[in-house]
Amino acid sequence: MHPALRRARHHARPLPTAARRTAAFTGAVARALSAGPHLADPVRLRTHARALLTALGVGLEVRGAAANGPLTVPGPGAGERTPGTLIVLNHISWLDIVALLAVEPAVLLAKREVGGWPLVGGLARRAGTHFIDRTHPRRLPRTVAELSALLAAGRSVAVFPQATTWCTADQGGFRRATFQAALDAGAPVRPVTVDYVQQGRPTTVAAFCGADTFAASLRRVVAARGLAVRATVHPALPTAGRGLDRRALAAAAERVVLGGTRPSRGIWPPPSGGRVPDRAGQALGTYL
Repeated sequence: MHPALRRARHHARPLPTAARRTAAFTGAVARALSAGPHLADPVRLRTHARALLTALGVGLEVRGAAANGPLTVPGPGAGERTPGTLIVLNHISWLDIVALLAVEPAVLLAKREVGGWPLVGGLARRAGTHFIDRTHPRRLPRTVAELSALLAAGRSVAVFPQATTWCTADQGGFRRATFQAALDAGAPVRPVTVDYVQQGRPTTVAAFCGADTFAASLRRVVAARGLAVRATVHPALPTAGRGLDRRALAAAAERVVLGGTRPSRGIWPPPSGGRVPDRAGQALGTYL
């Protein structure tokens, strides 16, 4: 090698960690978008989602009932059509979506605004996300019917029943419309709790709340050291043939996801097949 080139290489400074991660994330997004409609393929979707987390320097840890298996509840046997699984999660950050898809690709149900988010919005659209316009509540019954049809056809669907992001996991009651779709389809509900740790300690650095911007959130994430997302998978809540209502189901799922409570006999199913104590009370709305 020419001595001048050797000196240039020796004196070249590596990019700061945040700059390297930003460049890597941008490249990973571009590669995912280049897949076009094929991005919705489950294998590709999981691969690209994991690549995005790696580019950001974000670790992924899966705990609980399905740590070494799928989130989807298996059916009784081959040859029998079984409904998909309604996966319900608390909502903290835009990273929740990437983390979920890295664990198990599923049809996402998200508010319309997600489709307009930089980078992530494009990925969500090409991944086959179904968007909800909450400014038109009259459309909600149609959305519930579409969701029920997806579940009945064996597709698993992931929703964030808190409706928006929260900086702490103990806020934001579960809205119950999507739980009606699970009841209509006889689909089990899989509660999942998402939280973030930084160097092993709880952190809000990944939170995307209030007037925060995507750019500001991304800057915090790429600059964070030792950031990881944890997905705690809880045992599924069965719904088929129980004559239950969506209020009871939403309340039970909320207690499991936000409180980390196992869905034991004391929580689900309710002894009378009806309502269970509703910790959220009036915070539970009628919309998704």
